[in-house]
Amino acid sequence: MNRNGITLKLFTITVIFLFLFISAVISIQSLFFEKFYVTQKTKELKSNVEKFKSNYTDYTSNSIFNAMSDFEEKNNAKIAILENSGTLKLIQQPMVKERQSRSSETMMLAINNWISSLENYFDVLSTKKTIVYTLTHPSLYTDSLVLVSPVVVDGEIQDIVFVLSTLQPVGEATSVTRKYYVYVYIAAVILIAILSLIYSKMISKPLISLNSTASKISELDFSAKCQVASNDEIGNLGKTLNFLSEKLGVTLNELKTANEKLKDDIEKEKQLEKMRKEFIASVSHELKTPISLIEGYAEGLKDGIPKGDDIAYYLNVIIDESKNMNSLVCDMLDLSQLESGNFKLTISEFNIVEFINYIYKKHSNSINDKHLKLNMCKTLESIVVCGDRYRIEEVMNNLISNAIRHTPINKSIVITLRLLENTVLVEIENEGSFIEDNDLDRIWDKFYKVDKSGNKHLSGTGLGLSIVKNILLLHNSNFGVLNTTKGVRFYFTLNILKN
Repeated sequence: MNRNGITLKLFTITVIFLFLFISAVISIQSLFFEKFYVTQKTKELKSNVEKFKSNYTDYTSNSIFNAMSDFEEKNNAKIAILENSGTLKLIQQPMVKERQSRSSETMMLAINNWISSLENYFDVLSTKKTIVYTLTHPSLYTDSLVLVSPVVVDGEIQDIVFVLSTLQPVGEATSVTRKYYVYVYIAAVILIAILSLIYSKMISKPLISLNSTASKISELDFSAKCQVASNDEIGNLGKTLNFLSEKLGVTLNELKTANEKLKDDIEKEKQLEKMRKEFIASVSHELKTPISLIEGYAEGLKDGIPKGDDIAYYLNVIIDESKNMNSLVCDMLDLSQLESGNFKLTISEFNIVEFINYIYKKHSNSINDKHLKLNMCKTLESIVVCGDRYRIEEVMNNLISNAIRHTPINKSIVITLRLLENTVLVEIENEGSFIEDNDLDRIWDKFYKVDKSGNKHLSGTGLGLSIVKNILLLHNSNFGVLNTTKGVRFYFTLNILKN
């Protein structure tokens, strides 16, 4: 057992308590049994003597002997009648001579002892009351109870009832009882130890289980359950503890989930804040250049610096930069609308082959200005797709403008249409420099530019591909970019109209 465990404590306390209780009971019986017996015997003798005396005057010479015989049998005592002078008047003789000799001797010894004890003798004669005392036999060393009670008639002592009751049986019984109690005491100690151990185990085992479960709960381990199946208070406590553990486990899991969600929300908020700051910084940077140019050239015109053809040049710069600012603002509005989550596509059916031809003609001037070659690889004659035609046109305009901008003079741009399962794959590939692997995923971000040289002719607003990405996401399109042996290829898919 654990020295500080509840099992040892319960066992020790129970053993000590029962041990002290049994010891006290045995000690009290051993010490006070004889006195108790004498007290009860005295009360009984006094009561029976008073009954005997109440009928004393009615007794005849024959009936008084019968009454004395009945008294001796009922009280296991020897009775004698004395005259008020102390002279023996009547005595009941036993049937056995040996017994007659011993009892008569003891009776006469007691009578003589009373008479010789002037204090006891005159106490009876003067007070006319019953006295009781213990007499020890001088040679046998046995104790006897002596009762002397006067028979008072008309205020005068007529006779004296003298009763002698031996106390030897109770002494022998007390001695035997003490020996008996030794064995009882040993058996009681063994039984107490066994019962205390069983009792302590019964009480401590469920308490230990409760303590173990509570300890695991304190360490946030809610998988442990208290194995107490009883229907008493401890069993109810175990069920309550299991219920509490289960509820705490569920609550803790909910808190963990809520905490993770809160962390994600905080992280998203941080990302949004970062994006806002980056967006503001990028917009400020993109607007700063055209605003500065417009301001500078406008002030030049105001101050009359340009002369002749220079005036037209100043005005063209102002108009071009205004168009750039307008394009940037329009792109920002489009992107904001697409990213808001509230934008709805206007889905329609259109022929993708005719649509690509239209886009080709639209950009033919820009292509011819750079002496580029635009090749159409059409494996399809006619195919109808589903989508927002206006937004897909915006996608194609951005991708082809981006290709024209990054394709060197006298190089080629190839547009390819391929039929896949339930979709059409549109590919725009331009010859030129490759995109670094680190930039392939980032080119879809707002204001991210592959060209770091600041060349005005090679860089756009930085929003085109981000707009493309959001439009294609709304169409559930599979899109991307990859480097080829000749340059860079952009691609996306559109769903085919099902018959």
